[in-house]
Order: sequence, then C-alpha cells, then structure tokens
Amino acid sequence: MSYTPRLQEMYRAEIIPALTEKFGYKSKIVLSQGVGDAVADKKLVDTAVEDLTRIAGQRAVSTISKKDISNFKLRKGMPIGTKVTLRGERMYEFLDRLISVALPRTRDFRGISSKGFDGRGNFNMGVKEHIIFPEIDIDKVNRIMGMDITFVTSADSDEEGNALLDAFGFPFIKK
Repeated sequence: MSYTPRLQEMYRAEIIPALTEKFGYKSKIVLSQGVGDAVADKKLVDTAVEDLTRIAGQRAVSTISKKDISNFKLRKGMPIGTKVTLRGERMYEFLDRLISVALPRTRDFRGISSKGFDGRGNFNMGVKEHIIFPEIDIDKVNRIMGMDITFVTSADSDEEGNALLDAFGFPFIKK
C-alpha cells in the first residue's frame, strides 16, 4: 500500500479535469532564506540549512555570493543563504502543511494578498517567522528567521496561476 499526499490526489481527481482542459501545468516550490549575518558567523548558515531541511523534508543547500560587495563586508564565494526546490510528492506535502497548518499559525492571519504574482503565473510570498512550521522546535531555535516561498508554475498569466493556487484552496484575501 503506497501513500499519496492528499493535495496530490485532489490535483489528479479534481483540479486537472477542471483546469487542464484549458491549460497543462507543471510546477515546483522553491523555499529560500537569506542569512545576512552569516558574514560574521558562518554557523548561522548551517543552522538555517538544518531548519530548512526539517521544514521541507528534503536536504537544503547553502547559497554563496556571486560577487564582492564591500559595503556589506561580503566576498565572492561566501555562504549567505539557503534554498531547496520541491517537486512531486514532497511539493504536495509541503503545500498541504503550509495551507492547513503553518499559515493559520501566523500571528493575525487574515489571508494572503494576491499581489505576489510576477506576470508569468508564478507567485512569491514571504514568511516573517519560520517557527510557524510544526517541524521546528521553538525551544531549540536561537534565532527566528524569515523565508521566501516561490510557487513556480508553467501557467502563462497571473490569472491562470491564481486559478491553479485557488483550486488548491490557497487562502487568498477575497476582494
């Protein structure tokens, strides 16, 4: 007996028939964190990689700077953040946890603004505290960090991307 994430089953059974006759979609979710203070303390990047790995359920990698920026005391090749790209079952599991558990735990949550679309059907949003995810033990966190979540779709327009995320039950603020 194999396990299939709830939203993946919903996608195959309900969303594909409703939307795919108009559009065919492929998607992925990219989680990223910038760790600006890693210039002074390299262990912050290691901690961020561990936390992001716990949240995503997949190994995160550290990102390095591409050029020198003297105002920030940044040298080329220094670790400055973390990222992970989710596809397939892990993507659906993360999306389910984000919609049903993490976002409602956000302080004063009233919904997500739909202004994060980029014109090509991709949606970007930020989370101010990574401790909203149940995988993070608050007692072991020495520093609360934010993260960026990017929903990359093959939709051609913002309306198509919005329809896709809305079909998953994404908590957009209704106008």
